[in-house]
Amino acid sequence: MTIEAGQPLAGQPTSARQAGPRRPLGGLGRAALGRAGRAALLATGRPPVPDALEPLVQAHRRHHPQADLGLLGRAYRLAEESHRGQKRKSGEPYITHPLAVTMILAQLGAGTTTLVSSLLHDTVEDTELTLDQVAEGFGPEVAYLVDGVTKLEKVDFGAAAEAETFRKMLVATGDDVRVMVIKLADRLHNMRTIRHMKPASQVRIAKVTRDVLIPLAERLGIQVLKAELEDIVFATLHPEEHARSRALLARHEDGPDTLLAPFADVLGRQLAEAGVAAEVTVRPRHCVSLHRVLLKRDAAPGRDGRPQEPQPADFGRLLVVVEENADCYAVLGELHTCWTPLPGEFKDFVAAPKFNLYQSLHTAVALAGGEVVEVLVRTRRMHAIAETGVVALGDPRQPARGGEQAPDELDRTDPARPGWLSRLLEWQQETPDPDAFWSALTADLAGDREITAVTELGETLQLRAGATCVDAAYLLGEETGHRCIGARVNGRLVALSTVLQDGDRVAILTDGSDAPDGPHGPDGAGRSDGSEGPDGPDGPGSSAAPDGRRRSEPSGPAPEWLAHARTPAARIAIERWLADHPPRRPVVRTGPSPSQPAPPAHPVAADRPAVPVTSAERPGAPVRLARCCTPVPPDGIVGYPIRGGAIAVHRAGCPAGERMRADGRGALEVDWRPGGAPPGGYRATLRAEALNRPRLLADLTAAISGEGVGIVSAEVEPPQELRVRHTYTVELPDPAALASVLRAMLRVSGVYDVERPHAPPGGGPGRAPAAPPGPAVRPVGDPAAPEGNADDPSAPGVRTSWGIHGRTAAFSGQRSPSPNRGPEG
Repeated sequence: MTIEAGQPLAGQPTSARQAGPRRPLGGLGRAALGRAGRAALLATGRPPVPDALEPLVQAHRRHHPQADLGLLGRAYRLAEESHRGQKRKSGEPYITHPLAVTMILAQLGAGTTTLVSSLLHDTVEDTELTLDQVAEGFGPEVAYLVDGVTKLEKVDFGAAAEAETFRKMLVATGDDVRVMVIKLADRLHNMRTIRHMKPASQVRIAKVTRDVLIPLAERLGIQVLKAELEDIVFATLHPEEHARSRALLARHEDGPDTLLAPFADVLGRQLAEAGVAAEVTVRPRHCVSLHRVLLKRDAAPGRDGRPQEPQPADFGRLLVVVEENADCYAVLGELHTCWTPLPGEFKDFVAAPKFNLYQSLHTAVALAGGEVVEVLVRTRRMHAIAETGVVALGDPRQPARGGEQAPDELDRTDPARPGWLSRLLEWQQETPDPDAFWSALTADLAGDREITAVTELGETLQLRAGATCVDAAYLLGEETGHRCIGARVNGRLVALSTVLQDGDRVAILTDGSDAPDGPHGPDGAGRSDGSEGPDGPDGPGSSAAPDGRRRSEPSGPAPEWLAHARTPAARIAIERWLADHPPRRPVVRTGPSPSQPAPPAHPVAADRPAVPVTSAERPGAPVRLARCCTPVPPDGIVGYPIRGGAIAVHRAGCPAGERMRADGRGALEVDWRPGGAPPGGYRATLRAEALNRPRLLADLTAAISGEGVGIVSAEVEPPQELRVRHTYTVELPDPAALASVLRAMLRVSGVYDVERPHAPPGGGPGRAPAAPPGPAVRPVGDPAAPEGNADDPSAPGVRTSWGIHGRTAAFSGQRSPSPNRGPEG
């Protein structure tokens, strides 16, 4: 697909009954008309256009009849004078290069300002002309575009010059997309003449074009440039495969078209009978497109096990161009009514445009002979944008011309800065190193398509294909990403490494332990609630809030997340966190650290009676507190006689005690002795249900020891469906410490339930009343979700419940502010 001077854009539909060439008025020849035109210009006082600009002027006026040709003439004269004496590698005068680049842009339909900038785009870089002189002669807008495409000197930047030049161009493109349009046209002409370069330079330039500029052309929607660049790069890097594809195309072009052209005629007649005005043309494939089809054929051998030969339908597709958006669906109805549509081949890019503004209906139908033909349906406006992308949207700094047609009500194109470019400009600020920037840029541009996911709050997330839940979390904000502890996709809890698909409904689960900016924090979830981090009140896991309460630092990403991050923004944020928080050797304490305040004072068990339970039926009998249910005052208890005349004390309703009763052992009435305690303190078994994450064990043990409670044993069961269960046996210095331990465990990020095992049916006695707001895992961006846990004890002195149950993990899709973005993202 080649753009040539004086020809319409490749792929542009033309009528089959197009009129022949017009005869000059009055029988005058072309030369006579040219002389008459120049004489008319001189008569009106307007300067004549240089002869070298005649083809360019014709191409430009095809799109802009009222263009200021005098400005183009001045720009050409300045460029020709500045480049006079310079030669290209091919030996041609250098001025032929800016002329060719400007011709490409004129055929695309670029505005006069863009063409003027294109004529001057190499003057500042290769001549004595300065930007100030350009701005003085042509204005600051032209000077900005020329500066945007001017390369940085290797003398100043060394090996980093190429990477920093692209960074400079991308930043300039963020303000004016025409900078990248000029660069793409410049590279296209350089690739057309790449044969004059050394072989090593050809390979290097072709690889940069393949890795960076072709993806940028795709993202800007300029398909005519992208297709030709792909073919030249293909011929440079893979000459044998290119020769094979080119030979197949040439052989097909030389023979009669027995499939696509006849079907186009049949479809055109069918649409005319249905009253749908449409132009049906055959859109041939270019070399790279055909090569991709051949690769699919090779990957799917036929019945004989050999690769399938290319079919006539592989060499092109049908393009149907209509007037209005509604006509697209009328054409689709005729296609699917008269021919058999192939399941899974229909795609509606009209209602949901691609990230590069591309809009079309795609379908494939099977003909009577079994051949499969692909069909594209779009309006004229959609076709212009599909071919020339952002160029078809016009000058972004000029208002729409009065004569232009009003946009269709269903037109979903957005002429504003593309979302992918905004994200690229954000993360490039975080990568000052040129090598890191270049690696991140090529990785970000490697994906040739994007997907759209939707949060449970209805926010749309644009992500590159292959993105995971980690990428979605960091797209919602760096703070949200750091606090991410889980995800849910389409209603199912999934691993953070899960690859998202187009149309997925995603929810990000974060801990809600921090709210620096209001009752719900900047992301609508966090809170400042006095909870301690994994290192205690004064350790690295916490910081002081202005009101004196403790603010917990997020647990942060694990190094394994880097393997799941596909977007540069997520990778850069994770790498920065890991660099600022180097891994430390885990230390499990069995008591508070010296920097922590002393835990609440509890009576020393040695100063209290050693027998904690009395029995009126068997006074003085030895008492053993059961290890299965670990009763603690003021639990309801029942005694059962065991060997040696001792009494085993179980909680009321304990399954083990009930089995003893069923075996015929009579229950004994027992009571707690006021002030009594076992010599080593009361043992209690606590079970925490949590979403699995790194450092969960260390955080839970730190929370328990921070309450001055010793850990006797710990058991961690294997994770199941991302959930994990931790069971701890602790020694309580005083029964009142149990409530504070339960609350501390529930504050740990990811923990959604803490209980004491072997709870009786219906719950235990003295279930704790509602408490003031406390920490919990809860929905980011859900203001309606109540803070705290309804089962938290209000004070250590109340009767102990069977457990403290946090609300189920809640999910979000609201963005949190990043360091480079305000609360609105």
